[in-house]
Amino acid sequence: MNSIAVVNPNAEISRLRELMPASARMKTKLMLNDRQLDVIKAEFPRPWQQTHTVSLNLDLWQQLSVAERDLLFLRTVCWVTLANLLKPNWYQALMGAGLTGGIFELLQGDAVGVLAAGSVTALAAWQIWRGVNGPQIEVAADDKAVQVAQRRGYDQTGAAVALMRAIEAVPPLEGRRVLNVNELIRCQNLRVQAGLSEFSVPDSYLQR
Repeated sequence: MNSIAVVNPNAEISRLRELMPASARMKTKLMLNDRQLDVIKAEFPRPWQQTHTVSLNLDLWQQLSVAERDLLFLRTVCWVTLANLLKPNWYQALMGAGLTGGIFELLQGDAVGVLAAGSVTALAAWQIWRGVNGPQIEVAADDKAVQVAQRRGYDQTGAAVALMRAIEAVPPLEGRRVLNVNELIRCQNLRVQAGLSEFSVPDSYLQR
């Protein structure tokens, strides 16, 4: 890991507040939580909430370089901004129809109808969940973070490399031995941005 000085908690929080886009400052609450296992953790974004919490494990956080911390933080804030559970789409309409149908069938005492409606609702809910946790939104958040970083003095190559290195550094800090599938896809996408690879991630992988 990088050999760096101990991070001052208050100074780091202030620095990160200045780093994030102005539009996110009023909506993002930063806090320290040395009990969490994650290096950085974002509260699952719910549209009805006025603010979203992003928490850091400072002991783990300070083991990353400044550039890695910057890009990992920006990426987390961008993910919160992009992920919108209630953004209108076909699957949400399907889930709503499934719930309505399930209630109707329950009132009618039709067990088969309740089961069918429940299956439709579960399928739609899974698709919505995948939409905010799958590789497509993950890669989009990475791309947005690299763009924001360029407005903070980074060049595209430096930002992409820093984020890639941060993604690769996090699993050992969190007690994991290897990158998961989404992380591997994200790293490959960032290698392309940094000019380290010519092989783009196929759309079929992003839509899984």
